[in-house]
Amino acid sequence: MDQAPGSPQEPKDAQGLPGCYRHPDRPTGISCTRCERPICPECMVSASVGFHCPECVRSGSGTGHAPSANQPRTMAGGTVTSDPRLVTKVLLGLCVAMFVVQMTVGDRFTERFEMLGLAWVPDLGGLEGVAEGQWYRLLTAMFLHGSYVHIAFNMLSLWWIGGPLEAALGRARYIALYLVSGLAGSALTYLLAAQNQPSLGASGAIFGLFGATAILMRRLNYDLRPVIALLVINLIFTFNPAFNIAWQAHIGGLAGGLIVGYAMVHAPRERRALVQYGACALVLVAVLVTVVVRTAQLT
Repeated sequence: MDQAPGSPQEPKDAQGLPGCYRHPDRPTGISCTRCERPICPECMVSASVGFHCPECVRSGSGTGHAPSANQPRTMAGGTVTSDPRLVTKVLLGLCVAMFVVQMTVGDRFTERFEMLGLAWVPDLGGLEGVAEGQWYRLLTAMFLHGSYVHIAFNMLSLWWIGGPLEAALGRARYIALYLVSGLAGSALTYLLAAQNQPSLGASGAIFGLFGATAILMRRLNYDLRPVIALLVINLIFTFNPAFNIAWQAHIGGLAGGLIVGYAMVHAPRERRALVQYGACALVLVAVLVTVVVRTAQLT
């Protein structure tokens, strides 16, 4: 028998819940109060009473929402795009481009932009470091690498972890997570590492992506064991003296990623942006305080 368009009779899952009419693989117990079609959290639009589906909003349901309210959203509230890995590709391209410049220009370029607390650098002819007001090093060090193996390992991790996370969060939230995690890693390195110990690499930001991925998978009730196993393996390498890794950047990035990632996927819908970007601001304040305190110690 043919089914009339808009009928609430949708395919049901094994537990008896209907699937969202736009995402049939997502069972839901919520229906549009106008047409009664089942809708998942990504599709529902708040109305004066209950929720409306995007089609009812588009046709004029009286909710007062702008037409853009029916645009598909990621689970974190970001805009769904045609290329969900674009930012990951750009970040990867920036790291590779900077590595090419490093290999072309030489150590002088790397020494100018790597993470450094305070030290005399002969090639640059003076005292260099964050304590000398070169705060840009907290950011630029995230895009530099020390060897072919270093950049290869980090870029593979970025592609494997970053792509799916960008698709789940949306571009703006993903960029915020990446940068905030990387800065948190640089700040902890500045605070705890020897003042003359240089460090560089995207691994602080990537550890932040690891942390956010674990939060996301827990939120979706996915099996966490693969991510946990990979994270444990990376931590083993991190604390192995033979690899000479700045563990402070990894731990700082992981902590920043866990905080921001939790806010990204658990923020209440009605205050989503405030909670998400508020968490980013909170971590950045911690970064600022850390940098100011360490600079006072060194100067």
